[in-house]
Amino acid sequence: MKEFLLTLLIGIVAGTIDVLPMIKMKLDRYSISSAFMHYLIVPFIIFNIELFGMPWWLKGSVITLLLSIPVIILVTKEDKKSAIPVGAMSIVLGALIGVAGHFVL
Repeated sequence: MKEFLLTLLIGIVAGTIDVLPMIKMKLDRYSISSAFMHYLIVPFIIFNIELFGMPWWLKGSVITLLLSIPVIILVTKEDKKSAIPVGAMSIVLGALIGVAGHFVL
């Protein structure tokens, strides 16, 4: 139960970090909700998957970027310039999730 709650807390923190700029830019609530839910769920996947013996510090970034590809495709349809920031945020937050999981769990 402790691991579940810590994973959930890491997801909440990551989701909050991701949506704060979106709220500041006044994006629609569906985009904000989608991004928050994405980062709420991603830690559960990162912490429970083994990816070809990949080191812990790289696993978070790779998995988060791979899971973000459909979102990046949808975002690019509306605004081509936003693909790079969304991808970069996925890599950074994925790395932070991986680091937090390694040292907290």
